[in-house]
Amino acid sequence: MSEEQSPTPERSRGIRRIGGQVRNLTKAKQKFPMPNPEQGLKIVIATDAWKPQLNGVVTTLDTLGRILTKFGNEVLYITPQDFHSLPMPTYPEIRLSLFPNRKVAAMINKFKPDAIHIATEGPIGRAARRFCRRRKYPYTTSFHTRFAEYTNERFKLPIDWGYALLKDFHNHGEAMMVATPGLMEELGERGFKNMRLWERGVDTDQFHPIESDVMKDLPRPIFTYVGRFAVEKTLEDFLDLDLPGTKCMVGAGPQEEELRKKYPNVHWAGKQFGEDLAKYYTASDVFVFPSRTDTFGLVNVEALACGVPVAAYPVRGPLEILDGAPLSVGCMDEDLKKACMTALENRDPEACRQWALKFSWDAAARQFIGNLEIPGFDEEFWLRSAKMIEDPILPT
Repeated sequence: MSEEQSPTPERSRGIRRIGGQVRNLTKAKQKFPMPNPEQGLKIVIATDAWKPQLNGVVTTLDTLGRILTKFGNEVLYITPQDFHSLPMPTYPEIRLSLFPNRKVAAMINKFKPDAIHIATEGPIGRAARRFCRRRKYPYTTSFHTRFAEYTNERFKLPIDWGYALLKDFHNHGEAMMVATPGLMEELGERGFKNMRLWERGVDTDQFHPIESDVMKDLPRPIFTYVGRFAVEKTLEDFLDLDLPGTKCMVGAGPQEEELRKKYPNVHWAGKQFGEDLAKYYTASDVFVFPSRTDTFGLVNVEALACGVPVAAYPVRGPLEILDGAPLSVGCMDEDLKKACMTALENRDPEACRQWALKFSWDAAARQFIGNLEIPGFDEEFWLRSAKMIEDPILPT
């Protein structure tokens, strides 16, 4: 890092650049110390999506925190578990925190973070954003969910209105992190700004081919879906297919009772986690992903890591994961049955596993840290502060 780039002189005076202007943190009544490379970073992650929800957002944020902690950083999650909450209408698994503003501010003030990342647009995300904007403290956000399409599907809110709300939420931050280049291009056309790529990874130690007999008595081949049972996942596109063998559904969600009654011949496995989930992946012949609205679809990579090919529509998420992949790894087609049968006929577990290894959580965590850059503090500064600049191998 050159002398011109070095933030050390500014750091020693307690000054940070915010929005292109140099601000004295003391005068701005900021109580946050500057990052100490010897101690690692202190990072707040504010999210309305958290355990026991089973989805890619929770998996992503949980894994990110574990990796950052392994490198010697400290992560404070602000989640619905910290507040009184109510179930979201039509989606009771999601808890909406009640009046979180004061407590969110108190938690951040007590923790004294080096960086704040706001992962969701719900009550907690908005409370954290309100705190940052009032204090003129820089923050980053991430785009995980097609909120506009979901609210249109559930509440008939016009999609353009949904995106207007999202733009207002995200465009004031220093950066909005997005999972794929294709999604960045799409959001850019909708008027989103300050976007940075934050690709997803898979825990290949947790998800790998494993000896499994969880579905040994079911007729083969076995076509499996893992994730939320919700209307936006278009699960009936999969469940209505005339496929040989068995369809298996792993997960839970607001549509579960309805779907169980409508499709009694499907194998319903309930929620599965960790090694048990890896066993269901491994015992499957094809992983089917019927969603058209996911921003990435982490479950696709988990299935590949377990040696299972993917069948999906050619839409955002699967397109970025399977781009350039041979048919032995998966197939995308507007005819979902054709995609399923092509994936089955060409499946190669070792090729699937090798493809999944391209999606490294180590690299994803470094990318996240690099995106914390604020004017005056370059990527190298953040990576060095997070102890992630030199050793490319995760500590054991």
